[in-house]
Amino acid sequence: MDAYCVKCKAKVEVKDAKEVKMKNGRPAISGSCSKCGTKVFKIKSKNDK
Repeated sequence: MDAYCVKCKAKVEVKDAKEVKMKNGRPAISGSCSKCGTKVFKIKSKNDK
């Protein structure tokens, strides 16, 4: 799964990705950047499973 890293300013592969559910019930992916180790977060669409 790819996510945008603010520190690297690029799309990177997510390391240690975990599926989480936000307060409003939407699914998301949380993990860390494979290049620099910064926390990255990607909000998925409601249709993604």
